[in-house]
Amino acid sequence: MFDARLRPLVDRILDPVGAFVARQGVTANQISFAGFGLGIGAAIAVALGFEIAAVMLIIANRICDGLDGAVARSTGSTDLGAYLDITLDFLFYSAVPFAFAVADPANAIAAAFLIFSFVGTGSSFLAFAIIAQKRGISTEIRGKKGFFHLGGLTEGSETIIFLLVVAFWPDLFVPLAWVFGCLCWITTITRVRYAIESFSDL
Repeated sequence: MFDARLRPLVDRILDPVGAFVARQGVTANQISFAGFGLGIGAAIAVALGFEIAAVMLIIANRICDGLDGAVARSTGSTDLGAYLDITLDFLFYSAVPFAFAVADPANAIAAAFLIFSFVGTGSSFLAFAIIAQKRGISTEIRGKKGFFHLGGLTEGSETIIFLLVVAFWPDLFVPLAWVFGCLCWITTITRVRYAIESFSDL
């Protein structure tokens, strides 16, 4: 929901940094893997109950996620980079709810529902991107990407806000996981409806 509005600002801030980092010989894929490592560190911190560390590592993961794109825009994007970007992101997103289930079995049902909801948003997002690529449909409303980015009520910005809130206040995880999971299903349903309207051959 907020990604389209925030993307131009984020790009203006990170693009000069990305150009500098690229000149030092650091690749976008290296940053993607480093960010993923930080994200897994965040999940471990959640599981161990280290709230401040979890929040800081989530923020660091998201900085890397923006920076790898900035480096790619400076050096030239690749199919592998686009693949790693989305794959590592979805693994990170699911790792944090899983960590809450590890931290406390009482969180397990809410965590499972949230991961189930993430599968809905992720599959509806990626499936649309595949067909959009096949049909030559493109957009840069969320910045220049390696594939079509379909919006929705719960996008990257909203997911990160949610993860930061529950990482800092873990006692809120269960009620917020149910609420955010339901919002994710609204996103999935609207994406499926949009796909039906966009791809119908009738």
